[in-house]
Amino acid sequence: MDGLALTNSCATKLDQIGSEFLASIYSEAVRRRPDNIDALSELGHVYTRLGRYEDGLKVDLRIVDIAPEDPTARYNLACSQALCGRTTAAVDSLRTAVVLGYDDIEFMSEDEDLKALRDHPGFLALLDELR
Repeated sequence: MDGLALTNSCATKLDQIGSEFLASIYSEAVRRRPDNIDALSELGHVYTRLGRYEDGLKVDLRIVDIAPEDPTARYNLACSQALCGRTTAAVDSLRTAVVLGYDDIEFMSEDEDLKALRDHPGFLALLDELR
C-alpha cells in the first residue's frame, strides 16, 4: 500500500470514529431531551454519513412529528426515505416540503440523497411543475 492510500485509509477510519462518537453524543442529548430538534437533526445527519439510513429515517420521522410544518424537516425526511428505497413516500414528502415552502429546486434536482428518485415519474413531474 502506498503512502497516499494509507493516508486516505487512516483518514476514512478517523472520520468514521469521529462520526460514531458524535452519534453517541447526540443520542445522549436526545435521550435527555427527546424533543431537542437541533440534536435530532445533527443525529440524523451523522447517521446518514455513517450509512445508517434506517436510523436516520427514524430520526427524521421524529422531527416531522415535532415540527410537521417545517419544510426542511419534510425535505430531510424525503432524503431518508429515498436512501431507504421508499421512493413513492419520498416523492410525497418532497411534494409536502414544497407546499410548505421549500424552494431550492436546483439543490433538489442534484442532491445525491435523492439519487434513487432521478427516474421516478412523480419526482420528474414535481420538478417540471416547479420550473
